[in-house]
This record gives sequence, structure tokens and C-alpha cells, in this order.
Amino acid sequence: MTAPLKILITGQHGQVSQELQQRLQGLGELIVLGRDQLDLADAELIRKQVRAHRPGLIINAAAHTAVDLAESEPDAAFAINAIAPGILAEEAKALSIPLIHYSTDYVFDGTKPAPYTENDTPNPLGVYGQSKLAGEQAIAAVGGEHLILRTSWVYSSHGKNFLLTMQRLLQEKPQMRIVADQIGAPTWAGTIATSTRVLIEQWQAGKAGAWGVYHLTAQGETSWFGFAEAIGAQLRAEGKACAELEPIPSTAYPTPARRPLNSRLDCTRLQQQWHVSQPQWQDALHECLAQQH
Repeated sequence: MTAPLKILITGQHGQVSQELQQRLQGLGELIVLGRDQLDLADAELIRKQVRAHRPGLIINAAAHTAVDLAESEPDAAFAINAIAPGILAEEAKALSIPLIHYSTDYVFDGTKPAPYTENDTPNPLGVYGQSKLAGEQAIAAVGGEHLILRTSWVYSSHGKNFLLTMQRLLQEKPQMRIVADQIGAPTWAGTIATSTRVLIEQWQAGKAGAWGVYHLTAQGETSWFGFAEAIGAQLRAEGKACAELEPIPSTAYPTPARRPLNSRLDCTRLQQQWHVSQPQWQDALHECLAQQH
């Protein structure tokens, strides 16, 4: 009998990590490390933990995701989002195992009129996107087996995200102004975790596609305003209070970090190479909301 696959997952309390912990059950032994055991700003500790556990697969689900805060603390963002992934990639290569890492639509500037493909040249607008792009480049430079999965507008029933913030604020306020000129695909962390499981199963079955960068978001597109409307519709359906929503341009809601106006990612390559497809964003949202009850 072969020993079960040991999967090391970082970012214990993060949205994607929490969903991975549920959805990878039965695939192997899950070693889930939070900040207490694995501070990604500590390079030596990363090496020590990987060497101690000797996993058969590493999934880096941790990141510095506070987009506006990153503008004022670039060193922290780069330590976690850029340097740490490179170290994880080095350790994975030394063990001859794959690394799965999550990246973001924020590596692009959002000026392209069509959805971005993996062949488009990144041009991040802020520190967060710059640090995430540097992480991608660090992993690629190591040259081991890796999947970099770029996603967008991630939400779940855990942590801090647009869904939970809106569910609270829509019930507290009579009116809300929501940005309507940024377009993307709200992507449930549950979808990301389910797709990750399929990717691991394909690899285990010897049916892996090419390693490298892939786009992984829900299908379809909307604005933050449209996303808020969908959340509000659910509240109304449950007979709860819901604010009146007013669409506004990004210029009316200035933030420390600039956001791309077009966050749409073309996910065709993941479907072609690995036979992994995603649900429509509305369907995934309904599934997530149903699980809240």
C-alpha cells in the first residue's frame, strides 16, 4: 500500500483555505498551517516547516489580500505575496512535488476591452497587484511543477469579503452607493476549492495538463453594483430589510489603491488543458447563500 498523499495547505483561516479543508477530504492527509505555525514573512520558517512535513503537494492559499492597506505597507505585501511563494516553489522543486498557488486579476490594469487571457501582458495598478505578479514570476523562475491560478472577486461565508459586508450593510442602511463601472466575475471560494480538487485528481490519475498559469473564475460577468443587487435580491426574498442601491462610477468612490475597470479573465485554457470548468457566478452565489442557512 502506498502512503496517502500529504497535502500542505497554508493560510489556515483564509477563505480559500477553509473551503479546501472541506473539499479535499479523502484525497490524502491534510496538513493545514496558519500564521501561528507558518508566518509567510519568515523565509527560514517556511523552509523548516516544509522540510519537517515533507508533503507530496503544497497548496499556497495564504496571501496579503488587503488591497488598500498594501499601498501603505508594501514590505509586508511583498514578503508574503512575492518572496514566500518563491521559497515555497524552491522547496517544492527540491522535493520534486507540485505547488498550487493562487493569484489575482489585479495583475492586469483593466484597460483591455475584452477578457484577459494568460498570454496578455500584466501591468498592475497598485502594490497588491505588483506583489502578486512578483510572486508569480518568482515561482516561474524556480521552474518546478506548478499551477498558478488567477481568480477574481473572491467571496465566501467566512472572513472579510464583499458578500458578508453587503449582507450586513444592506440591512443597516436605507441607501447605498455602489461602484458600477468595474466589471468582473464574483468567484466563490467553494468553486475555487472544488476546481482545485479536480486538478489534483487529474494529476494523481496521470492526466495532468501543462503546468503554468491559468485563469479560474466563475463564468459570466457583472459589476460590484450588480453583485450587490444579487445579494440584496436574496435578502428581499427572505423578507429582510434591504437598502436602495444607487450605481456610481469609481471616481465617486476614491480608494488608496486603484482598481482595474475590467477584471474579466478568460478561463478557456483551464478547460482545454485540464478539463475543469466553472459554474455561472449567479449559480455559485445561490449555492453559497443556501449553505449559510
